[in-house]
Parts: sequence; C-alpha cells; structure tokens
Amino acid sequence: MDESTRELLRASVRGAVDIEQDADGLTPLRLPRRVRPQMDSDWMRIASEQASGVRLEFETAATWIEVTVETTGLFLPWIPGGDRWSVFSWMVDGHPVGEARVTGGSKMHLAEPGGPRFERGQPAVVRGELGGDGMTVRRVTVWLPQTETVQLRDVRADAPLRPAAPSGQLRWWHHGSSISHCIEADTPLGVWPVRAASDLGLDVTNLGFAANAHLDPFTARAMRDSGADLWSLKIGINIVGGDTMKRRTFIPAVHGFLDTLREGSSDTPILVVSPIICPMHEDTPGPTVTDPATGQRRGTPVTTPDIFDPPLTLRAVREILRDIVALRAADDPALHYLDGLELFGDADLAELPDGLHPSPAGYRLMAQRFAASPTVARWVAQASRSTTPAVGQT
Repeated sequence: MDESTRELLRASVRGAVDIEQDADGLTPLRLPRRVRPQMDSDWMRIASEQASGVRLEFETAATWIEVTVETTGLFLPWIPGGDRWSVFSWMVDGHPVGEARVTGGSKMHLAEPGGPRFERGQPAVVRGELGGDGMTVRRVTVWLPQTETVQLRDVRADAPLRPAAPSGQLRWWHHGSSISHCIEADTPLGVWPVRAASDLGLDVTNLGFAANAHLDPFTARAMRDSGADLWSLKIGINIVGGDTMKRRTFIPAVHGFLDTLREGSSDTPILVVSPIICPMHEDTPGPTVTDPATGQRRGTPVTTPDIFDPPLTLRAVREILRDIVALRAADDPALHYLDGLELFGDADLAELPDGLHPSPAGYRLMAQRFAASPTVARWVAQASRSTTPAVGQT
C-alpha cells in the first residue's frame, strides 16, 4: 500500500476508536491499542477488533469502488466448519444501494482444547456498484462486517476519492454486550445501534462487545475521552451470564463507570439501558452453561444462595439500575433510564431463537423501538440543546 492510499483510508475510517497499522494495511479497532494488556481475554480482544458499526466514508463521483481487505472471523466449536460470507453494505447519500459478500478470509478458532488457533486465509476484493453519472460528487459509505476483524489493504475507484467531511450529526457512543454487537444481524446495517442511529440522525460509535460488557474501566475511559455528544450503556446480561459480579460489586461498579464518564463531562446526556428479556436468567443466576457441541445455553440454579450477597438475576439488575439512575438523577438531570423490556420483551420471544440473542428481525424491532422511545427523545433533545449555539453565537 502506498502512503497516499494509507492516508486516504486512515482519514476515511469512522466508528473506530483506534487504528492498528502494519506493512500490509490498516485494521480499525473499537478500543485503544494501549489497553490490550489490561484485557487478559482473547475473546475481549477479538470482540473489540470486530468491526461492528465501523465504516469508510468517502466523497466521490465514482460509480464503483473496490476495497481490498483481509477479514478474520471468530469460529467456535458449535459453529459449522468451512467458509462463511463476510457482508459489506454500501450507502450513497445515506441510502442503501447494495451489499458485497466475500469469503475465504482468515479464521480465529476459540474454545478448543488446545487453545486459540489461527488459520490464515486470503485477501479479497470487495466491489460496490454505486450508480450515478460519474460527475456528481456524493457521500459513499462502506459498512464493514460486524462479524469480522477487517484489515484494509487497498482502495480504488473510477473517480478520485477523498475522505468525507464530518457529518455534523450528534456523536453517539454506545456500550453493550453481544446484543449490541449484533453478530446475528444479517448485514452491518442490521446492527440495531447502527439502524437506530440512522433513524435518529446520529453518528454512532458502537462499543458493543460480544460476551464482554463487564463495566471495564478501560471502556469507561475510552468513552470519557471521546468528546461524544451522547453516551449510552446497556449492561447486565454478560455480568449475570458470566457470574462476574454479585450485588455487592455490581452496584459500585455501575457508579464507578458513571463517575468516570462524568470526569469527562458534567452534562453530556447519559442513557442507562437495562437488559432485554432472557428467560434463562430472568430469575436464575449465572453462570450460563454452554454445551460445547451444540452451543445451547442454560442458567445455573443456585441451591444455597449467599444470604449476605445474593447472586444477580436480570430482574434484580433492572431494579438496581433503575434505582441507581433515580438516586443520581436528583443531582444529574442529564442521566436517563430505559427499561430494556421496552425494546424487547415477553411478546417477542419468537424472535429469540437461541434464548439469548435476538434474530435479525428482533434487532430491527429493537432499533425501531429505541428510535421511537420518548425517553430516547428526551436524551437526544438534551444533547441538541447543549450543542446549539446561543443567540448571537456562531
């Protein structure tokens, strides 16, 4: 890759927190490189490298663009072997114009007896047909697959490309679990925070990390330092499913995450979203037990709970989060609470095929309901007021 192409790609990446560079190309990351030693988890590292919500944005009169990539997918023992498609979505001036599907990328195998195993694949050329007259400059967005780590190797088109100017939209940084990462979505545009951001006119950075929303301090610091106009965090299912905290540790951890955000800004609107429905953990604590052969999951009934520090369930998490927001909102009017059951609840279980993750249609429901929520409208309106210049200012 020549230096001009490298700089074009680097300046065109949106929705990433950092970019890793080597001799072959550029890899967008969703957490800073410097925090990797703090993760101590192969799955967390891979989840934060997968490109959920990451895109390239160009201004160009091109009628086609080709991006050379090397993708790396995560494979688990219960996922059928062989290649699978990596899906790229293309938009012109905010309107979807098609998808490109490539296969044959690299594979990272986890949860195997011998430890992580990397299987090298081949680069691929992803081509987007954009239409147009070849003269009118438009804003072209290439959404990268949320299922993959994507190394950008090259880009070419039939007209000059330049990085798109800032959109001018409010910048929304969202943190959540696999249910925000949305690996199960059928395209990158099916990721519910991406779809909701489009409906609301927001510029999204998605820190949804499959299996890894554990109130990590490095995630809080990345959000604190983002300069975003809106923050949200959707937490609970990984903490219950992993049995990584009890009530005693969960409550101060939530306060600590919020305190860190407030170190960055005293008035940026924050939305705390509690878990959606998950029958196996509504009243049964974790850890979630996963069958290594089938991927089927179940909760772990507790026969003798600790009377001083009972284990967490999703029902308890919702109550705790509601109470924390109510307590803090007395002095922090820019803090809001949204019950996750308003996004996806009992009536939607037909779209919860594995008992934990919504289907592609389920994610679309979540996006629609989030964008239509009165609580979300108030949260966005606060950010709009705080970023609107006063009379006489420019």
